Amino acid sequence: MTDFSKLFKDFSSIKAGVIGDVMLDTYWWGHVERISPEAPVPVVTLDKREYRIGGAGNVALNLASLGARVAAFSVIGTDEEGRTLERLLADKHIDTAYLLRSETRPTTNKARIIGRNQQMLRLDSETTRDLSAAEEEALLAQVESYLQKEQPQVVVFEDYNKGVLTERVIAAAIAMCRQRNIVTAVDPKRKHFFSYKGVTIFKPNLKEVKEGLNLLLEDPNLSALQQIHGLLAEQLQHLISFITLSEKGVFFHDPGGAGIIPSHLRNIADVSGAGDTVIAVASLVYAVTKDVRLMAEVANIAGGLVCEEVGTVAIDREKLLKECVLLLSERRVTS
Repeated sequence: MTDFSKLFKDFSSIKAGVIGDVMLDTYWWGHVERISPEAPVPVVTLDKREYRIGGAGNVALNLASLGARVAAFSVIGTDEEGRTLERLLADKHIDTAYLLRSETRPTTNKARIIGRNQQMLRLDSETTRDLSAAEEEALLAQVESYLQKEQPQVVVFEDYNKGVLTERVIAAAIAMCRQRNIVTAVDPKRKHFFSYKGVTIFKPNLKEVKEGLNLLLEDPNLSALQQIHGLLAEQLQHLISFITLSEKGVFFHDPGGAGIIPSHLRNIADVSGAGDTVIAVASLVYAVTKDVRLMAEVANIAGGLVCEEVGTVAIDREKLLKECVLLLSERRVTS
């Protein structure tokens, strides 16, 4: 049986870098009492405004919430949103020294208007153009400096197709990590789906897999998913496939075996940020234990827990520990 208390204590020994598209999530909370006389839309009377860390920043936040020592790598604007995001990251003890500031790239800001505890509207302010050659060079220099100085155990690539993770950045950063035997994990998007060659953990969701491989898959059973791993491995030469299957759970495949971990019954309120939590928890558990099944089990629980909350939230360390002891200890005793 796994000693989950010890496992969670060991998280604090891990240094982790997160490379990708950091974002500011803005929430306007209000209440709806009437329909506008100007158009058939609800009128939301605003009560409060809240800022949260989003995108790759949310992966960093989840890692930090579990006790890891985290550094973030990205490009943000010199705007007010960038200053707000940097402050939020620093407040959560995430190292912002490696962030680059750009006069020409605005900080990605996703503003959500919430009424009746439901999202009514989202406004996005962002650019999706790739980094310039000079920006790529500067970002890779930051990564190289961090790897040499801190010698982390894991580096996570969080891709939201906003232009930070270019093909050059991806290939060079993975090569740097492989030279140092650092665990790498990626949550990919379609644009660079097959650019993450040689990564340790490849974690798409099922929709992204079907789009990336151009598949029509009606039943994601174990046999079909094992074949998918084979197709992915032909192009990526990665070690571990870890595919989230929405309400059906997660699939894992590594040289030691494969399996599907069913999801646990939850009251789903919002799936925002669940993928960020899953990749963060999976990366951390694997960095400590190298146990792929345990990685999948714990990350599966974590993803379900954050879906019970509205908006982008980090995993609650103590709540996750309690759930792991309750759900996994019992399962391992009876299996």
